Amino acid sequence: MAEQLRLMAVHAHPDDESSKGAATMARYLAEGAQVLVVTCTGGERGSVLNPKLDRPDVWSNIADIRRAEMDAARAILGVEQAWLGFVDSGLPEGDPLPPLPEGCFALQDVEVAAGPLVRLMREFRPHVVTTYDENGGYPHPDHIMCHKISMAAFEAAGDPTRYPELGEPWQPLKLYYDIGFSKAKIMALHEAMLAAGHESPYVEWLQRWGDGPDKGARITTQVECGQYFPVRDDALRAHATQVDPDGFWFHVPMEIQRQAWPTEDFELARSLVESPLPESDLFAGVRAVGAVDTTDPR
Repeated sequence: MAEQLRLMAVHAHPDDESSKGAATMARYLAEGAQVLVVTCTGGERGSVLNPKLDRPDVWSNIADIRRAEMDAARAILGVEQAWLGFVDSGLPEGDPLPPLPEGCFALQDVEVAAGPLVRLMREFRPHVVTTYDENGGYPHPDHIMCHKISMAAFEAAGDPTRYPELGEPWQPLKLYYDIGFSKAKIMALHEAMLAAGHESPYVEWLQRWGDGPDKGARITTQVECGQYFPVRDDALRAHATQVDPDGFWFHVPMEIQRQAWPTEDFELARSLVESPLPESDLFAGVRAVGAVDTTDPR
């Protein structure tokens, strides 16, 4: 019997797993794959972005609250989840930017910080890994560091000469970058809202975007997962300190989202299997080499 397919999603903070690729994970879980979310930090220095919870009692307990929110989101998505245990670096602001806090995730040595992720890769044995691009998806120091250790661990996990004390080697076959937003996606949603007679929440975003950089051309893989958008949104709402349930992210009706852009999008960054582009499946090429039976052997 072929192996059960396994997907590992490496994220910087609790809530990232619900805002990036969550519907894709839910789809693969429903199809019988195993999914492990790896959370690099506890989100201890994150802001409270929901005005309803911007209170002293929340701020004073933010680390425990964010861990509880992750527990709730994990249960909604149905994924497995592991903490790497690094400390949130915060998002520095100002000109010039202040130094990062001593001991934070973004200041770790990449080779050392990649070790716990190598261990998890060898234990979970993912066929596919998702993470962020070289800019972190957006330039948060923890997202950039998440990219760095994901790339280092992907290269080292299958090498018996690297980290020999961290378990038997296992080589993941593909690595993807999450592409959360492209100009084509935002335009499609914007135009669909107007066509349906609704006010678009994207007007100012598109005005700010202008001729700015667009990652749309980097998309290689679009996973149809509109059926699982409600699960994604429920998981995102579980991170109540980070997302206002009445806010921007939930303004587009579900039927319009599914009609205008029913996929989550990725860039194939590393592959050790043959898989013609463009793709519609993160496991394209992996299934062909034998890891195709997703029946739970239990």
